[in-house]
Amino acid sequence: MAFDLIAKSQIDRLLVHIGTSMPLIPGFNLTLGHNRGISFGVLDSDHWFAPYLLSAVAVVLIVAVLNWTAQQRSKLSDIAGTLFASGGLANAIDRLGDGAVTDYLDFGWQAVRWPTFNMADVFIFFGVVLLLLGWRETRTLTSDT
Repeated sequence: MAFDLIAKSQIDRLLVHIGTSMPLIPGFNLTLGHNRGISFGVLDSDHWFAPYLLSAVAVVLIVAVLNWTAQQRSKLSDIAGTLFASGGLANAIDRLGDGAVTDYLDFGWQAVRWPTFNMADVFIFFGVVLLLLGWRETRTLTSDT
């Protein structure tokens, strides 16, 4: 979580203007973006309460996921919950700072680009993947008994 927040702060200082891009290797740039919504800009809003509402919803989801993973008592669920929670909290904290989440990882080839994202999004993604694997494993084990 700290790594992501530090990276976002440094990217904001380095690139300054939205859309500013710094090519690193072919197909990968650092590009400054601010997302006022959730994934892919869904629920984008300029309302003053939106950052608070989205952050509160994130915290509720994080608590629910951590509660579920604690009940599973498995390493996989523990890792999944930690990844999900750290990514979610990093984005929630960032959103509360200036009303938007800073995105900066930009992958693609020529005109085909993936939407810009950040390390917290990566943590959330892999947390969800591991949660689904753990849930599937739990369902398989309980259906076998």
